[in-house]
Amino acid sequence: MDNNVKKITSLKSEQIDDLADLFKIFGDQTRIRIMMVLSKSESCVNDISNELGMTISAVSHQLRILKQFTLVKSRRDGKSIFYSLDDEHVQIILEKGIEHICE
Repeated sequence: MDNNVKKITSLKSEQIDDLADLFKIFGDQTRIRIMMVLSKSESCVNDISNELGMTISAVSHQLRILKQFTLVKSRRDGKSIFYSLDDEHVQIILEKGIEHICE
């Protein structure tokens, strides 16, 4: 049995719940759009809201959710806060999802 299949089939109930929650976060079009912007480059809330045509408040709300699920991280530079994808796993999930729907 492939090592990845072993990992999948041996998940505990709590881990399955966490995985379902992760997919729920990816189930929102606005959050996907924000992550796509961040996959290109680190950005501040103003830049994200301008690029997506959304209010700063709406973007900030979604960024809080993405941070809570460790999909996005932030860093402060003076008065500005810049956001980026948390790690390469998030980028891979986005890429694999796009690859899947484009087949």
